[in-house]
Amino acid sequence: MTVDHEREELIKILDSQRELFRITVRGIEDDSARQRTTVSELTLGGLLSHVVNVEKHWTTILLERDPNSEFDVSAMDSEYRLDPEQTVAGLLAEWEVVAGQTAELIRKLDNLDDSVPTPTAPWSPERQWLTVRYILLHILREIAQHAGHADIIREALDGANSTYQRAN
Repeated sequence: MTVDHEREELIKILDSQRELFRITVRGIEDDSARQRTTVSELTLGGLLSHVVNVEKHWTTILLERDPNSEFDVSAMDSEYRLDPEQTVAGLLAEWEVVAGQTAELIRKLDNLDDSVPTPTAPWSPERQWLTVRYILLHILREIAQHAGHADIIREALDGANSTYQRAN
């Protein structure tokens, strides 16, 4: 079997960004993960919930390739919350499963240049077709962007951040 270096590098960088996020939430209690530390509504638990859902959402798009799909706006209300029945540990475990499924999908997709229909949404009423590669890079961007948000929230919460956490 030949190794597709681009695909393995995509998997590796996704894993790296997930790890930075995991480091940022390491040791955080569920109540603290629900706590706001800035004027934003964002919390560590809410961001974790979001990145797990984003990865599941986009990998589903890659699998289904539904040319008639529409974004479910109703899900946005709870997208950035750690609900009472959710835990940081539970979401991290779920993300681990999702990450494994994403890696498997990356290795099995026919062509990273294939065009995939994306759901329409109120902010994007015209259907867009994006390459598989673009969608995978979008997942990476989402994780990286929100890992940075999480770092700021964690530092404001208790002084820890990914740099501090990584060293300890």
